Order: sequence, then C-alpha cells, then structure tokens
Amino acid sequence: MTTSTPTGRPVDLRSPAQLLAALPYLIGFRPANSVVLLGHRAPAGNRLGLVLRGDLPPRADRAHQARALAPRFALAPHTGVTLVVVGGRRRPGSPPPHAGFVELLADALGEFGLPVLHAMWAADISEGAPWGCYADPDCGGELPDPRATVAAAVATGGGSVAFDSRDELAALLAPRSPEALARRAESLARLPTLPWPDARCVSEAASAIRAAFERQLRGAGPPTDEEAVALARALTLPEIRDVCLGMAVPPHTPAAREAERLWLTLVQELPAPERAEAATLLGYTAFMRGDGTFAGMALENALAAKPDHVLAGLLKTVLNQGLPPDQLLGLALTADPTGLSGFGLEPADLEEPDAWLPAGVACGRSEFAAKPG
Repeated sequence: MTTSTPTGRPVDLRSPAQLLAALPYLIGFRPANSVVLLGHRAPAGNRLGLVLRGDLPPRADRAHQARALAPRFALAPHTGVTLVVVGGRRRPGSPPPHAGFVELLADALGEFGLPVLHAMWAADISEGAPWGCYADPDCGGELPDPRATVAAAVATGGGSVAFDSRDELAALLAPRSPEALARRAESLARLPTLPWPDARCVSEAASAIRAAFERQLRGAGPPTDEEAVALARALTLPEIRDVCLGMAVPPHTPAAREAERLWLTLVQELPAPERAEAATLLGYTAFMRGDGTFAGMALENALAAKPDHVLAGLLKTVLNQGLPPDQLLGLALTADPTGLSGFGLEPADLEEPDAWLPAGVACGRSEFAAKPG
C-alpha cells in the first residue's frame, strides 16, 4: 500500500512491519490497546483511504463495535480493508490475541462486499515489539524502531510530530488560560455586534487577521484580550472565513503551516461559541494536509463549542465518509479563486497591508478586489 504522510509525500508501505511501524505517523499518535482499520482506496486499491482507530472493546461489545465500524468503509469507494490490532500478549504456538474480534470485523465488512486483505497484530508499536499475522503463522517478527522508518523521516522532515498517545495530541486543543477565556467571553457578551464601521468592517477584520500573523511571525506570544476579541469577531465574517479557508492550499507550504499555527493558537485562546470558527479552519487545514485524526479532533472541538456550526458539521460528515482531501480542494479554491490569500505572510505583502483587501463593500458581502500587479 502507498500512502501520503501529513507532509504530502508518498511512502511505500507494502512491508507489514513498515506499515505497523508507520501507524503513529498515519494517525498522529502511537496507538495502544487499539484496533486500526485502513481502507484501500478504489479503483486500484494501492492507496490509503479511510483510516479508523478505536479502543479494543470488552468481549461483550465486540460484535456491536464491528457492526458500527464496517459501514463507514461503504460510504466511499474502497476495494478492501487492512486490520491491525495493537495490544495483548501472544501465547507460544497460538494465534495472535483477539482473533475472535478480527473474525467479527471480517464478517461485518464482508456484508458490504469489502474483503479483509491483511489482518495483523502487534503487542505495541515500539522497537522490538513482536508482531504477527492472523492468517499465516509464519508471518511475523519484531518491529523496527518507528522513529527510524521512511515514514518517520518523511513526516519529521515536513515538520510533523507523532505523539505518544491520543491524549497528548488532544491536549494541543486545550485552553492555555481558562481565566483569560472567561474574561474574553465576558467581553464578547458585552460586544454583540462587530466593532468596526459597516463600510470598513471587512477591511478592518482582515487587518486584524494580518496583524495576528505578523505577531506570530515575530514570536510575540499569545494575543491580548483586546486582540483575541477582535479576532473572534473577524472570523465571524463569511468573507474572512472564506479567504482563511483558501490559505489551506497548497498544503504543506509555509503559508499553510503558518495558517494552521494561527488557527491552533486561536482554538487555545478563544471561548465558546466563538472558538468554533478557528477550530473549523484548523480542522479543514489539517485535513487538506492529510492529517485526518487531528482534523477530526479539531472539528469535534468546533462542534462542542457550537453544535449547530454548519461548516464544521459538513466537514465532519465528509471526514467520516473517508473521502480523500482532494475532494474538498474546491472549497479552498472557490473561497480564494485568485490565490491571493496570505494576510501578510510574504514580506512584500507586509509592506502593503491593504493592497488586496476588499474595496467598497459592506459587511456580509463577498466581493473581493484583486491585488494590483
């Protein structure tokens, strides 16, 4: 199987040991006591499709979990599924543990015409951990150091990090200061409308976003309460949100990475429900660079902050259906068809802070002026 790491570069994972060792870089963290299902994308089946991870269920819940996981792979074209179980001990001369659960998963997937192409087990995803195959007793060995694999080198070279646990990855989305969030929530409640004149609100809001990027590039630290409130209000404008979506492409570029850093900062710095806008942008940007796990966490964060957030809900549905990121490329290109987004990420743009911003529009409209050549 060939997959793209979160850097966008393809990695050949036909070796079972290499595939197992690459799991932390495919899902963003080192799985433990987990079942991981990797879909093979149609039509050729040699590229990675939907990837799902779940906790290993108690014996009484195995059939229920199998029936819940299998239909997810029928929502998008797949040719089959590779199963990986992580956890448990293998007795000498016996098949890998949780073989009954693997059979239940295979039966549930088979009801949707999806064969299990390979089923593997590993005690842990770490150097020297034993691994084996359910169908072939002679298939197995010891895992290489996950940090020394090709997948690790490619991911690390692109700035990606594999966390030691799901909780460690999820902690990135936690508030930096609950006290600051309480102050900002109070300020936002006292400011129900946009803080800028109607005739200039889009331009002023864009300037607030650009200023946030400038502070980020200077390493100026988290926003002040006043800056955070202005950014929260700026992201409520459809025109601003659309250009921010456009910053996710091309993925893996410095501009896209800086944008993702800013959205993550704002998730940490904004209260609910305003946090939902930044979390949605973070989810979309992570999804476009191929990190479905973190994208899902960000979108769950957005929906926790604002359950009726339309875009977050749509993106979560698309993610759950296992569609590849390129299916949503049009969302960014439509949002920024001329490719002029950037909010001052390039030095030349910093010298002309308003050169491309909307001219002569009122809040709520989407008429952007082209940047002069």
